[in-house]
Amino acid sequence: MTHPITPPPELVEKWEAETAHTTKDEIWHVAVQAARWGADQELEACIEEVQVIYGEGIGACIRDFRRPKPPSLKEQALLALSKLPPNRDCGAAHETIRRALEQLNDE
Repeated sequence: MTHPITPPPELVEKWEAETAHTTKDEIWHVAVQAARWGADQELEACIEEVQVIYGEGIGACIRDFRRPKPPSLKEQALLALSKLPPNRDCGAAHETIRRALEQLNDE
């Protein structure tokens, strides 16, 4: 019996092709890819079940919570800027940089 979270043969072949020399790092790469793929399959199956009961909106909320996107470069820069110690010589420059960053798109 095949487990429902068994990756399709094409995906296994892709992972195998990525690890032609089979070093420890390459085996680790395949293991990580397989774990991520399986976790994503399980998450999507759970979301489908929950959406049947609670509606479509809950699925997006669960996905966003369980698979958050990394902060954008803009968000990272604003956070780094906020952690800089106050310096009266750079106060105006700090404010200018903050305002410029806030005007950038979040891509």
